[in-house]
Amino acid sequence: VANEGGKHWTVNEVRALIRIWSDKNIQQQLEGTVRNKRIFEQVAARLQKFGIDRDWKQCRTKYKNLKHEYKSVKSAQDSGSTSKSMKFFNELDAILGHCTMEQASKSDN
Repeated sequence: VANEGGKHWTVNEVRALIRIWSDKNIQQQLEGTVRNKRIFEQVAARLQKFGIDRDWKQCRTKYKNLKHEYKSVKSAQDSGSTSKSMKFFNELDAILGHCTMEQASKSDN
């Protein structure tokens, strides 16, 4: 599948991307910036260690797409719909689910 992000991501490639993304250090860097080319260059370099050849643009595109899909599934679930789902929802929920929870717990303290 040739699209803007290059060749189609395999399940293993997405898992590896999510594993790197779940690194607290990477998450903190991503939360604090919009100009994130440098961060995705690090992500691409770490994927290379797993033998996965992706450039920083492909990583950023996949990250954005996963995040977008997660948010749309999450908001559907929050409104009571169970028809929407996605493959890596639980993995992403472990990473992204805390973002809103973190803000909520800050206001509790």
